[in-house]
Amino acid sequence: MLVVHAQTPSGEATATPRVGLVVSRAVGSAVTRNRVKRRLRHLARERVATFPPGALVVVRALPAAAEASYADLGTELDRCLARCLATPTATPAETVGAAR
Repeated sequence: MLVVHAQTPSGEATATPRVGLVVSRAVGSAVTRNRVKRRLRHLARERVATFPPGALVVVRALPAAAEASYADLGTELDRCLARCLATPTATPAETVGAAR
């Protein structure tokens, strides 16, 4: 239901981490897309303090996100972020998606 792209700086980074959200028309109507965006924005805000300095994270919602509960989105976001940001051997741009 989510795809997360993360890029962490290779050197000393002092910039604050940044998060971008992508919720396309495929997710649903404008009301549905806005609800998903609000939920993801709040979930990301709670987790941004755990990101490495200078990290760039993009969260893309898939159509299944429209039917997911707040708790399910949080669990999925945690799973994807853990795989992206905790991998010490990750390439500079790591992509993690949900299993279908």
